[in-house]
Amino acid sequence: MGWALITHAFHPFFDQRFQILKSRQVAGRETLILKGTERGTFAVLRDWTDQAKPAIAAAGFLDVERLTELVDLIEAFKKKTSLTGVDS
Repeated sequence: MGWALITHAFHPFFDQRFQILKSRQVAGRETLILKGTERGTFAVLRDWTDQAKPAIAAAGFLDVERLTELVDLIEAFKKKTSLTGVDS
C-alpha cells in the first residue's frame, strides 16, 4: 500500500515515514494502520500524513454558490464603504 510520512506537527512520530498496512474507517474518518518500530502497528488519521486528501476537494468550500455569495458580500461592503466615505 505504500508509505506515509507523519506530517502532524504534534504527533510523536512527526517527520517519520512508516509502511502502510491497511486503511480503515474509524468514527467516520479514514485511518491508516502503519507498521511501527519495535512496538508493532499503530493507527493515525490519514489527514495527519502526507497521504491526506486535498482539503479543498474534501471540504468543498470553493463551489460556485459560495464564491457567488463571497462576491456579493464584497460588493455590498464596497458599496457601504463608498457611501460612508471610508477608504477601503
